[in-house]
Amino acid sequence: MPIQNKKRFSERDICTKFITPALTRGGKWDVIDQIREEVSLTKGRVIVRGQLSTRGEAKRADYVPRQHARQTLRQLLDNTPPPAADR
Repeated sequence: MPIQNKKRFSERDICTKFITPALTRGGKWDVIDQIREEVSLTKGRVIVRGQLSTRGEAKRADYVPRQHARQTLRQLLDNTPPPAADR
């Protein structure tokens, strides 16, 4: 792949064109069964001032491994295959 100027891409474009293919390369992760994309992690901190209350900024993640996924993120980053019993 030729070197591209990634500054012209949006965050979602970078995820779609670079990160997702890297996660799925070599059959390491199945995007449909093992990875959740664009996940809300929290609704935001509750801020109370007298009788008024509001929520702070919500926390989001681009990628989160599903709970039933047996391969850990550390194994993915280290390029180590999961144990044979987990396949």
